Amino acid sequence: MEIFSIVFMLGLAAMVLNANAQRKRLAFLAGHLRPYQIEKQMESLIDGYLRALGESDPVRQQQVWGTLSTIEQSLSDQVARLAQDLHRVDATQTRMSGVPLQALLADKLPDSSVLDLRALMEVHAQGVAASARHPDDETPEARKQRAFMMTAELMLMQHSCHWFCRSLALASARLQAKHNTPYRQVVASVSQATRQAYTRLTSFPL
Repeated sequence: MEIFSIVFMLGLAAMVLNANAQRKRLAFLAGHLRPYQIEKQMESLIDGYLRALGESDPVRQQQVWGTLSTIEQSLSDQVARLAQDLHRVDATQTRMSGVPLQALLADKLPDSSVLDLRALMEVHAQGVAASARHPDDETPEARKQRAFMMTAELMLMQHSCHWFCRSLALASARLQAKHNTPYRQVVASVSQATRQAYTRLTSFPL
């Protein structure tokens, strides 16, 4: 009974400490996001995609796509600047891992068991930038496919932010709850370049 009580108290203490670490990470990331409108533009873009895909009038649909292209470029520029901002902070502040209490333990784990949010954001910035580019003669079908890919790129970036602040499991659960999309499906839906770079960074022994 005494051993059970000790284990229970240790577990409770770890949960409290991890919650405090999560709050610090949330504040850290929120501070870097504050100068930008990334989340607002992400919502506008995804809502706009749904509106464009549901538009039956080709002329009106093309007008909506044109407006969304402007938002895509603005969002791409902001994500690139965010990635640059994060590279200015110390590496000890951006460590993350796939272990359950990663917010608490990431700075104590060996380098082989952690990854760097700065590197992940660079991958996301490149993926968003690539999805924002399009040829002048882009076909309607290609435009739809690019919208789907951009959506996946943004979802994966959002997942990385939640992973850094909380944990891999909680980030994946939130992705499923908010977008009804499994984590693995999002990874499979981004561009090949993003997927290769992302899996290379996140494939480490746990």
